[in-house]
Amino acid sequence: MSSNTAAVPTPTVTTETDCPAHWFVGTLTRVKVSGDQTGGEYSIVDHLAPSGWESPFHVHHAEDELFHIAEGEIEVCYGTDGTGRLHAGPQDTVMLPRDVPHGFRVVSDEPCRMLVHVTPAGFEEFVAAAGQPAERPVIPEPAEPDVEALTAVAEEYDIEILGPLPE
Repeated sequence: MSSNTAAVPTPTVTTETDCPAHWFVGTLTRVKVSGDQTGGEYSIVDHLAPSGWESPFHVHHAEDELFHIAEGEIEVCYGTDGTGRLHAGPQDTVMLPRDVPHGFRVVSDEPCRMLVHVTPAGFEEFVAAAGQPAERPVIPEPAEPDVEALTAVAEEYDIEILGPLPE
């Protein structure tokens, strides 16, 4: 039997009013579980993205992601050229391993809410660094992202922005 000397995280409940909320690349993103709560093992963020929204095409070099779709639908583009396609709707879960280029678009007429489980933790820190505190808990007004600034911050978190999402 191996011994684990790491501190055991304390059980917690995060209420809706406890969640740090950010406007992040056109979405409302709330940190449901932070790395501070899990000893750095994982984090969970809640993304609420409007219909038609697209993420940049990107790759996480240090973490794996699970997207659990609560509401709405997304199309995921993946692979080096983005031609791999997955469709996910309510109650579907998408697994995106590290080092696999990917991005997604909301294809439903309504906004998409997804819980994103990121292992190990740290993505929630990227959201805070690249986003801005949400003035209120709503999807922000549409605006063109500052791709240069996003790319610079992403590099600090071992995330590579590859460009716009492939068609």
